[in-house]
Amino acid sequence: MIDLRGRQALITGSTQGVGREIALAIARAGGDVVLHGLELDESAKATEAACREAGVEVALLQADLAGPTAEAVDDLYRRAQQAMPDIDILVNNAGTYADVPFLEMTCDSFERTMRLNVFSYFFLTQAFARQWVKDEVAGRVLMIGSINGRLAEPTHAGYDTSKGAVEMMVKTLCVELAPMGIRVNGLAPGLFRTPLTTNALDQPGVFDWMQQHTPNGEVPGAEVAGPAAAFLVSDAAAHIHGQMLLVDGGMSAWQQPDPS
Repeated sequence: MIDLRGRQALITGSTQGVGREIALAIARAGGDVVLHGLELDESAKATEAACREAGVEVALLQADLAGPTAEAVDDLYRRAQQAMPDIDILVNNAGTYADVPFLEMTCDSFERTMRLNVFSYFFLTQAFARQWVKDEVAGRVLMIGSINGRLAEPTHAGYDTSKGAVEMMVKTLCVELAPMGIRVNGLAPGLFRTPLTTNALDQPGVFDWMQQHTPNGEVPGAEVAGPAAAFLVSDAAAHIHGQMLLVDGGMSAWQQPDPS
């Protein structure tokens, strides 16, 4: 059902965590992948090797998308096109959480979060969409948001604001690009166990609290995001536009868990 043979995808922030699992799912569905990471470390090399095992073409690029937006986006777009000239899938996943309590937030910290979590998504999509429209390519864009785009948490003001912006970006770019044959959707993870969340989940009581607040009682690894992402960029989702799919075990549907 999910067949991405003949497709080429750029997945930002794809050397670990959610991005890694999305890249693996696309590769296992037959799509060639351009991986991107902030550092070309052992995790990046392991992800590259795992994707190659699927028998597809793989490229690995390094870039800091939290830098000055125009330069960072233009450089990654150019190098991705050089690596694979026929990219027709873009997964905007690179992101950061670097929050402090709202009253302590600095302009520089907030701006860096927005550059990576919002600006890079907007302008990288613009760069590819311009080319796709010119070449009459039916491109597919997937924005990785978060349950925090709908449900707020203390000490997450910058992150929550950025992920709320991503959800609206999915909708507004759908309206702009669907008439041009380009599909835009989003995927919003709940809480997964990833390299970025493990320290928090290992604190006393946190894992139990998360299980209690999730209807299916599970706090899985990021691998549960991969098949959902591959579906949304596949032909199986041809008439799905402008939607944010929450992969959260039902957490966002539960108004108030029973404390018992």
